[in-house]
Amino acid sequence: MGKRQVGIVKELFRYPVKSMAGERLGELDVGKDGVVGDRAWALHEDNGRVVTAKKWANMLEFRAAYDSPPTSSDLTPLRIVLPDGRSIHAADAGASEAISAVLGRKVRLVSVRPGEHARAEIDPQTVFGDLAVTDVLPPFTEQTLPDHFALLKGTFFDSAAIHLLATASLAHMRSLIGEDARLDPRRFRPNIVVETDPRIIGFVEDEWVGGTLEVADSVRIIKIEPALRCVMTTHRQQDLPRDLRILRTAARQHQAKLGVFAWIGQPGRVRLGDQVWLVT
Repeated sequence: MGKRQVGIVKELFRYPVKSMAGERLGELDVGKDGVVGDRAWALHEDNGRVVTAKKWANMLEFRAAYDSPPTSSDLTPLRIVLPDGRSIHAADAGASEAISAVLGRKVRLVSVRPGEHARAEIDPQTVFGDLAVTDVLPPFTEQTLPDHFALLKGTFFDSAAIHLLATASLAHMRSLIGEDARLDPRRFRPNIVVETDPRIIGFVEDEWVGGTLEVADSVRIIKIEPALRCVMTTHRQQDLPRDLRILRTAARQHQAKLGVFAWIGQPGRVRLGDQVWLVT
């Protein structure tokens, strides 16, 4: 067994509502099922499917945050800032109606329920931007790819409990696309951004796959696997312009994968500046 430092924690994010912009924080409480309060809410259509920015890009124009740090037993009041700057709370009468009016579709703001088997909608024609489905997920095509996918039981997570991204991979992507590319971590919605040695070039998370990451003296991150990207990485959000080159380049250079998804082996607290170690 070997252990070596691979970086430090540069940025931390939590996304209270699935597919809405979230919070940049100085520390995160990580529970056994992921970051406490992360993707704890979502928008449902009348058919019960979860609405996502994979299909409705304007969801990223909303920003969600907790009024105070949530706990595993108390999510605390949730505030949502609408695109026009108005602020509402999830508990407000008419909160779902206000969001529906902006989105132009009827939705309900709901919190996650234990044991729920939620399904999220996608559009097979656009889920990978201007790439064909066969370029990313063979042998599927636009005609055979389902228009929805199952979320993890009892959560609103797509694939795993936590998502990490290395600065070296962002720098490498920028070098492949061009210096005008805005490879901001917000495009990829990580929980933890790891600042790696600037002399290291490439998709450095590849070497984390199959290993364990230890953050400071508390959190252990296990079952690490490459993160498949979709059209969300290309959407306009806040000050970031739409850029289809991002997914095209990831697909051409790295099977449309960037960063890693993982699970929690040991919960704890993560802070900016914490050392990140790889155990193999």
